[in-house]
Amino acid sequence: MGERLKDKIAIVFGAGSSGPGWGNGKAAAVAYAREGASVVCIDLIQAAAEESAAIIGSEGGTALAISADVTDLNSINNAVEKAIAEFGRLDILHNNVGVTHMGGPVELSEEQFAAALDLNIGPIYRTSKAVIPHMLRRGGGAIVNLSSLAAIRWTGYPYFAYSATKAAVNQATVAIAMQYARQGIRANCIMPGLIDTPLIYKQISGQYASVEEMVTARDAAVPLGKMGTAWDIANAAVFLASDEAKFITGVCLPVDGGQSCAVSEFR
Repeated sequence: MGERLKDKIAIVFGAGSSGPGWGNGKAAAVAYAREGASVVCIDLIQAAAEESAAIIGSEGGTALAISADVTDLNSINNAVEKAIAEFGRLDILHNNVGVTHMGGPVELSEEQFAAALDLNIGPIYRTSKAVIPHMLRRGGGAIVNLSSLAAIRWTGYPYFAYSATKAAVNQATVAIAMQYARQGIRANCIMPGLIDTPLIYKQISGQYASVEEMVTARDAAVPLGKMGTAWDIANAAVFLASDEAKFITGVCLPVDGGQSCAVSEFR
């Protein structure tokens, strides 16, 4: 166990995994714990939150599993109050929830576009509204939001709503960072590139003839030659949440194997 986050309390929204293996939120929750933080694992699915909390517990860490709906402010407020009742404070807010709907503005339904707004940018507002007052009372904290390389680059997938809402996450993060800098709150976001997580097999694989073709194509699009893993994202999150990054705020960090620097094949 490390000590980079010793005695910190982290609340992770989207701490479960969408399938077997390691999603970004699940890995972040465990990585925070491995560096000494107590972790509030929050997911819409209670069993998913409990799975992450159980892993932390099995490794000697401290975790609390809570079910909450990030599209419902009351649900978030209730989860935050439970976390405060258990641990007394919150030092780290991690936002990992998001959804992808394929299609441009012509193909997308209004319902799908509204869902993207509600699930991709809405939670940044709601969790910040619930958590920041507690951070202000303590004199500071660190916020880590998950965005996407799609916020700043065309990645080859037709997801207009996802790109637009993740771009909003970037600037919302900057706005929070600047508004609360003098109060000791830092806010940064991570822009994952092509990451091999359970979610891509549910939301991306349909764009290819087979899963094998998807993996091969995504690996080939990364300058380092292979997709990243959830641990690459988790390691970046730990750094941004730690005192090692105490002079870093308002940053949108690509974790993408160099993809944002390259001219990729146009799909």
